[in-house]
Amino acid sequence: MLPGEDGLSLARRLRTKGDLPIIMLSARGEDVDRIIGLEVGADDYLAKPFNPRELLARIRALLRRNEKVADKADIKKPEEHRFGPFRLNLESRDLHKNAVNIPLTAGEFNLLRIFVDHPNRVLSRDGIMDLLKGYERSPFDRSIDVRVTRLRRKIEADASAPTYIRTIWGEGYLFVPGG
Repeated sequence: MLPGEDGLSLARRLRTKGDLPIIMLSARGEDVDRIIGLEVGADDYLAKPFNPRELLARIRALLRRNEKVADKADIKKPEEHRFGPFRLNLESRDLHKNAVNIPLTAGEFNLLRIFVDHPNRVLSRDGIMDLLKGYERSPFDRSIDVRVTRLRRKIEADASAPTYIRTIWGEGYLFVPGG
């Protein structure tokens, strides 16, 4: 009874867009109407007139169910970043090139993680240091440059002509996942 489009076709269209929770509110309260509403993709169906507290309870229940599904999905999939032939697993702290494990020190892993979390953005040395340690460094501290050099030796085909971790002179470093 919506103007222009009925709720059933709207629910069908929303369901094709993703797993968005849908509660149908309708003046049609017959068994057949509720069954069709649920079959086309609604998660719940509430006929008018209804108690507003019942609607709120149904919304809360639907959100709880979706949180549990999202939590289970997070547990099943370890967070990974892929770039070129590399796969960085943040949970196990492993870097693989094709099927070969590339050992990383804690400092190299932390630096690479910062780069993959900030792709295609120039990061200054100070910004990287803040993300790594959270405190200021001395003006002559070159530890970031040393870590970048070591990391380049492990991931670049030619460390003297880097494609993944590029130097932006006077600015910092740019991580380009596409190489």
